Amino acid sequence: MSRRLLDRRAFLRTTAATALAAGAATAGVLPAAAGSGRRPIPRPAIGMHLYTMRRGLAADFAGTVQALADIGYATVGVSGRHGHSAAAIRAMLDDAGLTAVLEHVGYDRLTNNLAGACEDVLTLGGQWVVTSSLPGSLYTLDGIRRAAAEFNRAGAVAATYGLKVLHHNHDAEFRTDGGRVLYDVLLEETDPDLVGFELDVYWAARGGYDAGDYFVQHPARFPALHVKDMAPDGGFADVGSGTLDFPAMFEHASRGGVRQFLVEHDNPADELSTARNSFAYLRDLRF
Repeated sequence: MSRRLLDRRAFLRTTAATALAAGAATAGVLPAAAGSGRRPIPRPAIGMHLYTMRRGLAADFAGTVQALADIGYATVGVSGRHGHSAAAIRAMLDDAGLTAVLEHVGYDRLTNNLAGACEDVLTLGGQWVVTSSLPGSLYTLDGIRRAAAEFNRAGAVAATYGLKVLHHNHDAEFRTDGGRVLYDVLLEETDPDLVGFELDVYWAARGGYDAGDYFVQHPARFPALHVKDMAPDGGFADVGSGTLDFPAMFEHASRGGVRQFLVEHDNPADELSTARNSFAYLRDLRF
């Protein structure tokens, strides 16, 4: 199914980060629409993808996750162990009052040591085993179909652990081959009961597509997001300080099945400042 290609001038317009008074949210999923511009993101659904914090984690893992909890984050996506076992990370997260919802793993681990990956995600307390990227050789129509078949196989194994396999995209998934958008092929050729997607909204935009359209066209396929903003020059920005229109993007997030909004910045100048700025924006966002 084809997707509406973005009008970049419309999509990359600067959005005003107008803050309304934040209310306390108690649900871990988006509430039903109560009127345009009135819905907040529930606080338990605002998380941090720990790749953002990798320098701080390498120096002081426990102190960094405690700092995230102090800012107000409820959840994390684990990406990199920094020499710690899954059990040790779980203990540090428990001490900070944070919950790991997923862990990123390499595609080779999905194909060669999936049982170990599932066991580690269970130890962490998560729900999803997430492939961080695909090998470059798979970014063709034939390759993406092989990946879809592998995801279905892995999803069936993960289901025996009570888990689900997700895939995290970059912009390469939005290339076309044989007139097909590769990401669309992944969606269409994977079993919705076994395979979901952690949609990185920045990379979708870099690829020329609107994340919001995917929520409408493929309901319930996107339990987690990487919420990442785009600077005017196309680089990375703290969430809410760049050009992406998050209120418009998230209007149909509930239809897309979104349960976790995980902040990410690939190269923050100051990790804790990025964490604070991005959390404040998502806490106050209404859509």
